Amino acid sequence: MLPNQVTRSLLGYGVIAGPFYVTVSLAQAFTREGFDVTRHAWSLLSNGGLGWIQITNFVLTGLMVIAAAVGLHRALPSSPWVGRLVGVYGASLVAAGALRADPGLGFPAGTPDGPGTVSWHGIGHFAAGGVGFLCVIAACLVMGRRFARDGRRGLAVYSLVSGVLFLAGFVGIASGNSAPGFTLGFVAAVLVIWAWLVTVSVHLYRATPNC
Repeated sequence: MLPNQVTRSLLGYGVIAGPFYVTVSLAQAFTREGFDVTRHAWSLLSNGGLGWIQITNFVLTGLMVIAAAVGLHRALPSSPWVGRLVGVYGASLVAAGALRADPGLGFPAGTPDGPGTVSWHGIGHFAAGGVGFLCVIAACLVMGRRFARDGRRGLAVYSLVSGVLFLAGFVGIASGNSAPGFTLGFVAAVLVIWAWLVTVSVHLYRATPNC
């Protein structure tokens, strides 16, 4: 396989990673007993007898994001930080799968309502997510600057706005407030950041010659 074809193949993972993660998460969110999409973060799906599904979802999605990050690095040799930052985000997803979030807010079914007990792996899950989220936000900003330098104003604004919206959603959920507005706001922010990765990956895929 030629170098450009390898790059395009790697960028393809940036197109499918987000839809894969969202589809698997929502399928569980709407079918698992006791899960409330307006109160519970998707990370809580890692608990219970079927928790292995979400754990696997985290790990597979993270590996796809890491592959996409390599593609971004190859497609943007003059902007190496984009690929590096997205790569850390991918690694954080793998870590978030390995370090299971703590049960809480009545999920899984039978868990007492409230934040619940904080364990070492719960702290690790939150820390991994925090590092990854900050890195992907930074990647949006760096990519926005790159688009602006290339004269692609629309994509530049889109990248900057995506980063800011995701930051707002992350700050909201990190506050610990489980009100529906904060939970659904973070879900919306997650959809925004996955859409951003799809958009950037498709743009660079098209810009990379198939030869």
